[in-house]
Order: sequence, then C-alpha cells, then structure tokens
Amino acid sequence: MSDSPTSTGHSPRAVDTAVALLLRLGAADIPHPGGTLLAHLQRVRDRLAAWDARPALQLAGLCHACYGTDGFPTALLPVDTGRAELAEVIGAEAEGIVYLYGACDRKATYPGLAEADGVFRDRFTGRTHTPELRLRQDLAQLTVANELDLARHDFTFRERSGPQLLALFTRFKPLLGQPAWSDCQVDLTA
Repeated sequence: MSDSPTSTGHSPRAVDTAVALLLRLGAADIPHPGGTLLAHLQRVRDRLAAWDARPALQLAGLCHACYGTDGFPTALLPVDTGRAELAEVIGAEAEGIVYLYGACDRKATYPGLAEADGVFRDRFTGRTHTPELRLRQDLAQLTVANELDLARHDFTFRERSGPQLLALFTRFKPLLGQPAWSDCQVDLTA
C-alpha cells in the first residue's frame, strides 16, 4: 500500500487506520440515521473532502463522535484516557478538533461562534475560552457537515430542525467556505 497523499491530502493509510480503529470500537454496530454510526462518520468525512477541507479536518470528521457529542452521547473512547490513542491514529491536530467538537456545549457556544470574541464552553470541564479563527472555522464546518448528513438521512429530523439549522448556519456563514454554504442552502431549503 502506498503512503503517498491522495487527492484529499492525506495518506490512505491514515484513513484506513482510523476506520480500523472505529471498527474495533464498534462504530459499525451502532445504529444511526442513514445506517450505522460508521457509515455516518464516513459520509461526514466525504462531505468535508468534497468541500476541500484540509486533511486534519477530514480525519476529524471521520472520528468526530469518538468522545460522544452534545447531541449524541454514545462515546467510542473515554475522553479522559482515549485522547492519546486517537491522536496516535489520526494525529494531534485532528484529535484536537475531535475533542473540540465533542466537548462543545452547543447551547453556550453556537450563538457566538462566528464572533471573534465568541466564547467556547467545554461541556466536559465547564471551562470557557475563545478559540482562534481556524478552530472556529473547523467547528463550524464539521457541525454543518454532521447536521446536513442527519438532515439528508432523517426526514423527521429535517422537518423538525431544518429551519433552526438554516438560521444557525446563516450565522456561521462567515466561517464557512462557499461549498459548505451552498450545501446548507440546497439541503435545508429544498
């Protein structure tokens, strides 16, 4: 197997190793809209790749639910002991994005995420900080990729949450690339 980067910017081995970890952790056995958690994670990564997200964000998209999330409490790895294991597989930068996504207290963080001084609240520790622009962009892009996949595969979710998601993503627009914003408009207004 070649370790040369693919058109997505990272080696096939990084993705394969991450998928092997997710399989070992049972992601293929956890039901999720559109099939299994593993299928969802792969679709989120694929969407980020289609948006030309950098490799670390794509790998984070593939593993974004490892510590559970504010909206999906099932964790594949314990946040207190699993961070080093995940970082070994996907790299420290990608793991940091996974942690940020999993730790995000959405109610406290999302309203001000697009603001330069917006406060991020860590639901694991209760601490707050103001992430740099790149991390706010990563969090916004990953959030959009995740929620659009849910909306595409769960009609009830889309009907119930679509208008609120479109309003939220409109506030996120300064943090989103054009492909992500275009998908928001297509997937949430059609």
